[in-house]
Amino acid sequence: MLDIERAMPGDAGEILTLQRAAYVTEAQLYGDPFLPPLVETVEQIRKVIDTGVVLKATEGARLIGSVRGQLSGPTCLVARLVVAPDRQGRGIGGGLLAALHETVPEAAVFDLFTGHLSEGNLRLYRRLGYRETHRERVQDHLTLVHLRLSR
Repeated sequence: MLDIERAMPGDAGEILTLQRAAYVTEAQLYGDPFLPPLVETVEQIRKVIDTGVVLKATEGARLIGSVRGQLSGPTCLVARLVVAPDRQGRGIGGGLLAALHETVPEAAVFDLFTGHLSEGNLRLYRRLGYRETHRERVQDHLTLVHLRLSR
């Protein structure tokens, strides 16, 4: 049974562990072991939990997914959508995003970004109605694809 609820500060360590496991494939894809989600600290995650919206997905006692949202005016900035590698492709990421959309009803738009080589992520976001707004080359090996969902 999948449950999605707000994360608490005590969940930060488990979220960090899950985040690192989920981003290993991204690090390999881009040849970069220093992607921000891989070098983030527990303290940084606790701060995000305290100041933004962090949702977690659990099956029983196991944390299997997480997503963040930070409201900035009418825009919710979406970040760090992660799903346990052995649970990917089962609708958990889409469920987390849908729950975030419901949790932040005051947001008129939801903005996020992913790497240009992350085809699975891009397919998911497009399937959920996100549309590409622009691309931003940040390093020789990485171009960020920015996407937006308008209500």
